[in-house]
Amino acid sequence: MGKYFDLLKQDVRFIEGMNACMNCGMCTAVCPSAEFYNYDPRQIMDIVQNGSDRAIEELLSSDTIWYCGECMSCRPRCPRVNTPGYVIQSLRTLSQKTGLFVKSEKGRQQLAIKRTIGQNILDLGYCIHPTRIDPDKHPEQGPVWEWVYNNVKDVFSRFDAGYDTDKSGAMRRIDEESLNEIRKIFDTTGGTDFFNMIEDYSAAEAQKQGMAETVDGKLRATDEYMELVYTANDGSHTL
Repeated sequence: MGKYFDLLKQDVRFIEGMNACMNCGMCTAVCPSAEFYNYDPRQIMDIVQNGSDRAIEELLSSDTIWYCGECMSCRPRCPRVNTPGYVIQSLRTLSQKTGLFVKSEKGRQQLAIKRTIGQNILDLGYCIHPTRIDPDKHPEQGPVWEWVYNNVKDVFSRFDAGYDTDKSGAMRRIDEESLNEIRKIFDTTGGTDFFNMIEDYSAAEAQKQGMAETVDGKLRATDEYMELVYTANDGSHTL
């Protein structure tokens, strides 16, 4: 077995997810992503189980591992009790740790996820917050959303009196002490270092395209680069 296989074996999700795949294809048959994307979990399990460094590196550098929706439909259907979804999760993490995620279109979008959902958690305590869903960046929300966005406090306070207040309820304001605790959890568990790693690999890739800048003495991908990877779609992903 190669170095990538050995690295995967250090991930508890891989240990739990890869038992003994017999390549029956049941996972692909029930996979929602396989219906729409150029994605075959059966094939991925076969590649990983064979342990070829070259083949695994191709996976880590590809769009393929980013198509999984992590619904885990594969888990209860496998006759050998494998979980391809867990194996995909471990492949994604290894792709991020090795920097190979910047080699694929969908992989490069990890920067956008870090700067949106990741930053929302650190700033506001929520993965998604209505004040951060800019209509210009989310046309799928439809024309009504722009009005909601511009009147967000009035609209959401009608649903829950606790909106953006210190009261209990959905979308309540998270106090600074609690936010600091969240940030400390990220620091202690390695989440902050992981976020910085995504930024560093992305900055190096952005520099190749002339889309990096120095902020506080550190190289950083520009917002322009983030917007580019956020919206990129070469049209090759769906069947």
